[in-house]
This record gives sequence, structure tokens and C-alpha cells, in this order.
Amino acid sequence: MRRPRLRAWKPRAPRPRRPRLPRTRAGQRRLVQAVMAGCVLALLPSTWMYVVTGDRLRTIADVPRTEVAVVFGAGLWDGEPSPYLANRLDAAAKLYRAGRIEVVLVTGDNSREDYDEPDAMRTYLTEHGVPDARIVSDYAGFDTWDSCVRAKKIFGVDKAVLISQGFHIRRAVALCQAAGVTSYGVGVDAKHDVTWYYGGTREILAAGKAALDAVFEPDPRFLGPKEAGVNRALADAR
Repeated sequence: MRRPRLRAWKPRAPRPRRPRLPRTRAGQRRLVQAVMAGCVLALLPSTWMYVVTGDRLRTIADVPRTEVAVVFGAGLWDGEPSPYLANRLDAAAKLYRAGRIEVVLVTGDNSREDYDEPDAMRTYLTEHGVPDARIVSDYAGFDTWDSCVRAKKIFGVDKAVLISQGFHIRRAVALCQAAGVTSYGVGVDAKHDVTWYYGGTREILAAGKAALDAVFEPDPRFLGPKEAGVNRALADAR
């Protein structure tokens, strides 16, 4: 007759306690008030962006004539601009051909040798009719705040047309305004695919960081010395 195998005893992991809702009306009222306060705080940054950018959004057809346009990076696919970035660059090329801008500042990520957004953006623009001498590259535009601060402090841009997708353009304008760049935003059309919905959702979270950047004005990840690229390009345009 076989002996039954004895199973090793294992202590049971404690079950997490379920949160208990308050039972009293006063407790329930305080809970509702806390939830509402949390929602209000979460929406404050987005509200701030809408207030700041209320009259600053334009289209390619009616944006004021401005010397400089800033195009923000939006990723590369096999070394080429992603469809979203290509749409931004197409808008910049249209503005240039229409005579509404004179110089394009392309700002993006070049934190490693095998990833160079600004040079890919420059190549795309030259292939679409923008002279190389009218393009200036910012290789340390690691995020929107960095790009705005560097446009002001490094490249001496005081006024600009900003070009991005609609879900991002308000944040870009709000941050550049906070950085001292008088800005108008052109939000380009984009296909409502997974990337678009991801970008829209991300903006809700990014609004909080944007508000903190505008209040505390941190230095960019890399600031560096001033560059005369924009001034030289404008002199060439004249």
C-alpha cells in the first residue's frame, strides 16, 4: 500500500483588503468632494492651455506672415520622417512657397549617432522646395519645452509660427509663449489612427508637465552656446 504524499505547507498570501466606502452621509459627501477636487486639479493644466492659446491657432491660409517657422520632431521610420512628421514638414514647405515664412527651424532629437531627426527633416524640406540655406537645425530639441527655450535663448527667435499636429499644437504654443516666443500655431491634419488617439491621450498627461515647465522654467537638458544660424538664414533671405 502506497503512502500518501504529504504536500509541503505554504503560507497563504494575505488578500488585499477591498477599499470600503464610507457608510455615513457625511463621509460619502467628503468622498464625492475629494473626487471632484481631483478632477478639477487634473483638468486645470488643459484649461490653462486652452486659455493661453485661444486666439493663437491659425491655418496655413490665414497665419500671419512671420519670418521663422518652428517644426517639432515627430519620429523617424527607417531614417525617414514618419507620416506625422512628414505632414508637419509639408505644411512648412507650403508656408515657405506661399511667402508666409522665410526660415524654418527644425528641432528634434539627435541624442545618438544612428538617430538624427533634424537632418532627416532638412533633407525632406530641400526635396520639397525649401532652400538648404533657409533651414536651421536644432539638434537638442528633446521635448517641446526644450525646443521652445532653445529657440529663444540659443537661436534668438522672438516670434514664430509653430507647426505640429492638432493634438499637440496647443501645448507647443503655450510653452513657447511661456518661454518668451510670441507664437502662432498651425495644427496640421492627421489620420485618426492608433497613433493619433495615443497622441491625444498622451497630451492629457503631458499638460501637467507643461504647466510645471511654464511655472518653474527649468533649463533644457542641453542649452549650450548661442548660435547665429537663424540670423544668417534671415540675412540670406534678404
